[in-house]
Amino acid sequence: ALISLLLQAAGAPARAHTRSESHSSWVIDKRQVRTTLTFPDKEAEYVGHGSRPSDDELLSYLTARIGVSAGGQTCRPAVPGRMLQAATGYRRSEYIFDCPSDKNLVLQFAAFVDFVPSHVDFAQIQLADGDVVEQLFTQNDTRFDLTASQGGKFKGAGFLDYVKMGIMHIFTGVDHMSFLLGLVLISRRLRDLVFVVSGFTLGHSITLALAVTGVIRPHGQFIDALVALTIALVGVENVVVSLERPSKVALSTGGFLLVMALLSFLGIGVLPPALLLGTAIFSAAYLLISGQLHESGRLRMVVTTIFGLIHGFGFAADLLEARLPPEKLAQILFGFNIGVEIGQLAVVLAVTGVVFLARRIKLATPRPITVDLLGSALIAEGMAWFISRSFA
Repeated sequence: ALISLLLQAAGAPARAHTRSESHSSWVIDKRQVRTTLTFPDKEAEYVGHGSRPSDDELLSYLTARIGVSAGGQTCRPAVPGRMLQAATGYRRSEYIFDCPSDKNLVLQFAAFVDFVPSHVDFAQIQLADGDVVEQLFTQNDTRFDLTASQGGKFKGAGFLDYVKMGIMHIFTGVDHMSFLLGLVLISRRLRDLVFVVSGFTLGHSITLALAVTGVIRPHGQFIDALVALTIALVGVENVVVSLERPSKVALSTGGFLLVMALLSFLGIGVLPPALLLGTAIFSAAYLLISGQLHESGRLRMVVTTIFGLIHGFGFAADLLEARLPPEKLAQILFGFNIGVEIGQLAVVLAVTGVVFLARRIKLATPRPITVDLLGSALIAEGMAWFISRSFA
């Protein structure tokens, strides 16, 4: 019943946040900026209030929401916006701006968010020097300062700024915090908690460095899905250890992932079949072993190191959004990693502190009930994210 309620709760925001996206291309040529916007017909229908709008209606709507400024001054249209030919099911428009200078350029995009707050525009920006920058325009991020992109958000930043960014990555990352909760939940003793947190730290430190330095650059969507799967697996492990009946749960988990691998082989979903096959074998084997061992602290250290490798690529996402200044790379990595450690230590201490306080004032529920409830919540949360990220 609890899992059913949690899945319904997880589904509510999914229904509220309609999938809505567009793609824009910005070409900077000295003082001139050329913008091309491509969007599906269903996005255009918002402008027409459910019906197909005319070209004039679309241009009137979009022109008021797409723009460029230079040094605080609005760039004027070189020519009026126009509609271009587009593939079936899409609309395409073009805008050309003349700016008073080529310094301090700021791109502005606020289309469709007034109809669908979760709308995302995937922007590709070609700078005057030929470099290409990618940016996401959302309801909360409708402006992009090209000056700041030269060296990214780290331009002029100090060591403490990198530390702060690492801390905020933990505090604003619900998936990472959920995984940490699962690690605390599975650790019966302080020694076990030290083992699992140490393994997690080792793993994410390695892949964070590899991703940021460009040695390994995995597919971001695959990593997002695997991060969600680690949350579900740590929840499953909590339930398996509590019930001491690993076989059926382990085989069911592996079987579910095998079905997803088969669907992927048939072209359904975004994760590669080999990746899903590997996770199926790993998940079933790990749950079988962990459910049989009473002293599995060191085993969990190995597994949480593997999980940490996955989360480390997730941590790197924030750093990879900006072009990192090479001369500050070591400082950025060190500071960000320290921030991540401070953040996760704060989460672990907060959770253990709440548990200790609840036990002192005799409000704590029996451990099996606590583990089953919170473990089930983690399974529901992780699987909801994993499935949505695997098929979106």
